[in-house]
Amino acid sequence: MGEHAPRGRLAEVQRARLLAATVGAIEEHGYAQTTVAQITARSRISRRTFYEIFEDREACLMAVVEDVVAMLERELAAIDLQRLPWRERVSGGLDAILAFLDREPALARVCVVQTLHGGPRALEQRDQLLARLACVIDEGRKQGSQARERTTVTAEGLVNATLGIVYARLLRGERRPLVTLRGELMSLIVLPYLGPAAARRELLRPLPSAAARRRRHPSARTLCESDPLEGLPMRLTYRTACVLQVIAARPGISNRAASQRAGIADQGQMSKLLARLARLGLIANDGARRGNGEANAWTLTPLGCRVAQRLRVGDGPRGEGV
Repeated sequence: MGEHAPRGRLAEVQRARLLAATVGAIEEHGYAQTTVAQITARSRISRRTFYEIFEDREACLMAVVEDVVAMLERELAAIDLQRLPWRERVSGGLDAILAFLDREPALARVCVVQTLHGGPRALEQRDQLLARLACVIDEGRKQGSQARERTTVTAEGLVNATLGIVYARLLRGERRPLVTLRGELMSLIVLPYLGPAAARRELLRPLPSAAARRRRHPSARTLCESDPLEGLPMRLTYRTACVLQVIAARPGISNRAASQRAGIADQGQMSKLLARLARLGLIANDGARRGNGEANAWTLTPLGCRVAQRLRVGDGPRGEGV
């Protein structure tokens, strides 16, 4: 692993922690009352780092939406809807979206409800996403002579009506799964293009099984699953990542050698960092068991190994010789 790999991975993890904290803060306070200070306190990421990653609070909200859209796109790609006729393609996509929103209720509320309270950039992002969905619905105009009489406004209205129904359910906190709305929503969507008989058939179609609704594509990850230090009361800094990387690559390494390879010149700072990692249960000092006078010999604990693996650490940064 190159010298910049841990820094790149650290940035990914810090971004993921900020996004997860943003979702939590918005869930608790609502977007309008959420502050950058609340987000950084939840994430244990400094305010300075926040502004290195995001321009402002609105940009962070938009990044949450972008990540959710990316997760949905992976799930939709996995079920390969493009080869299907229009009705089946819309039905399959609607199933996947509603099932995702049921599995991720916090993300559903943030993306569907709270984005309406965002600034102009967040609202523009929302409009662009709705326009993409309207383009899919608008392909229904190819379904026959009756359908060709519709306009793009029909698709726009159907998307907004569908979203409005989902919005209302989420706002009220209804326990009924959103996926149970599939028949009624599909009936609403196909009516202008395929007629009343097709709309009635949608009301009678069976819903996907509970197992199918719970199924998640392996590449789909919630915004919290990228945090290797979840549950640990510490900030993840570049120095922390480097030190864990060094110890993972060279079990039994001493303070001085770890300091040299991690690029930390101040031995006092290094000792404090190692002591803190030991208190958190991430590393252990094998040298302490050998008796007084022996140099420290740091190794990763099982917890430290799991954190290191999630940080994808391997070879230590290139520094001075050991």
